[in-house]
Amino acid sequence: MRVAIAASSQLAADAGGEIARLGGNAVDAAIAAALVSANTEPGVCALAGGAYVTVWAPERTPETFDGQVRMPGAGLPDGDPAQGIEAVEMGYGGGISTLVGGGTVGVPATVAALDGASRRYGALPWPVLFEPVIDIVRRGFALPEACRHYLGYSGTAIFARSAEGHGALHQPDGRLHDAGTPIIVPGLAESLERIARLGAGEFYRGELGAAIVAHVQAHEGRLTREDMAGCEALVRPALTVSLGDWQIATNPPPAIGGVTLGAMLLAAGWPLPAGRTPEALARLVGAQQLALDFRRRRLDGGSDVTAEAATLLALAQTQRGAGLNSPSTVHVSATDTAGLCCAITLSAGYGSGLIAPGTGLWLNNCLGELELHAGALAMASPGTPLPSNMAPTAARSGRHRSALAIGSPGADRITTAIMQVLIQHLGAGIELQQAIAHPRLHLEFRDGKWVVAAEPGLDCASLELPVRAFDALSMYFGGVGATRLDANDVLVAAADPRRAGGVRVAGTTAVQTG
Repeated sequence: MRVAIAASSQLAADAGGEIARLGGNAVDAAIAAALVSANTEPGVCALAGGAYVTVWAPERTPETFDGQVRMPGAGLPDGDPAQGIEAVEMGYGGGISTLVGGGTVGVPATVAALDGASRRYGALPWPVLFEPVIDIVRRGFALPEACRHYLGYSGTAIFARSAEGHGALHQPDGRLHDAGTPIIVPGLAESLERIARLGAGEFYRGELGAAIVAHVQAHEGRLTREDMAGCEALVRPALTVSLGDWQIATNPPPAIGGVTLGAMLLAAGWPLPAGRTPEALARLVGAQQLALDFRRRRLDGGSDVTAEAATLLALAQTQRGAGLNSPSTVHVSATDTAGLCCAITLSAGYGSGLIAPGTGLWLNNCLGELELHAGALAMASPGTPLPSNMAPTAARSGRHRSALAIGSPGADRITTAIMQVLIQHLGAGIELQQAIAHPRLHLEFRDGKWVVAAEPGLDCASLELPVRAFDALSMYFGGVGATRLDANDVLVAAADPRRAGGVRVAGTTAVQTG
């Protein structure tokens, strides 16, 4: 068995490769890499957050394990959910508002999703998957460049709110550690050892779960022991759409990322509009506007996401190729030579600023991600998964005898990033690494109007929309990672230069790029 892994850092990709060399398949390697990413990129992600895992095994129906953060409050009387919350403004990406504190912490389901995928598809025992990450966090890890960049905005505003968090990330004089400086988070290795040895249940029903709940409640949050004890990953058939010779499988409702991605791809039309011509850019923007405007009006906070998703996909079918005018997160992909694909996207929001004492586990602020769900703090009953843009995706083509795993971090830029890479790679046949490095645009709704955020190299003059121009490729536009199996068992792994991602192909006869 050989496995290709694309991850948010070389450290994570190497961990996946190590598991592959031990006999692990694509799911094992992806989980091991995801564990490293979640625990070595503070600020960008954390284990106590949410995740989706899309798996497509040969001759089987693709499935998604839903480990999205849930609404807390089980066993509590109705109360004011706005306690323990503070607003924070950051300059990241041109300006972001978010909420932090105990009241923004939702029920973290990442561990449950990874455990479910491991049990159903993995080849190696659960404890083995933790060996690389435990070794790394015990020895200390260097901050990846993308992580250090984000912490430049959030290190003081968010991650200096706890003594342990501040001490792990900052020098004695209060300055943030430089990229490359070894980071040791007190208690983290021991927490991961407990989860590896005692199973996922330790995170939810054991001492770790108790410590997390106690800390959140001490900061006026609504997370309870009942929330944690009842947290399980839900397994659903993946949402599938057809594009030419390719079948695309992605995150299904009630998540909104997958249906938004599927609608954009359908609306763009086949053959997909690759390249940088004005016509191609108009079709890209038109497809984005169709899906993102529908999402803004009908999906965000909607009471029946499944029904609205079906409406959006039907609308996208009618708009194929119309080209309308004027219109915190990590990811791991893995594909093996058996044709098994696994895509994992994880998020802890922008971080709540809390770290459960003695555990080394930073906690999410997923209830406070205003760009995803401004009304989430009061919108749903306990146990309800929060809206999500995450869209881990797999694809197959019988004619090309190919299998692909792909995904991206990037909040509301996740779907537009994946869309544009698939358009370049599947639509125009551009080599995978080149397709990922291609400049991107993203349609934003700012101050009541649509604005095109664009990287250099795209001629947006004919779009008849305001343009917010970036002067270089930016991690604001995501961090796509993808792996592909082609005919003759050729494996390719490619990672995004915007986030200095890493790749690894376990084996000696494979192709590796990135």
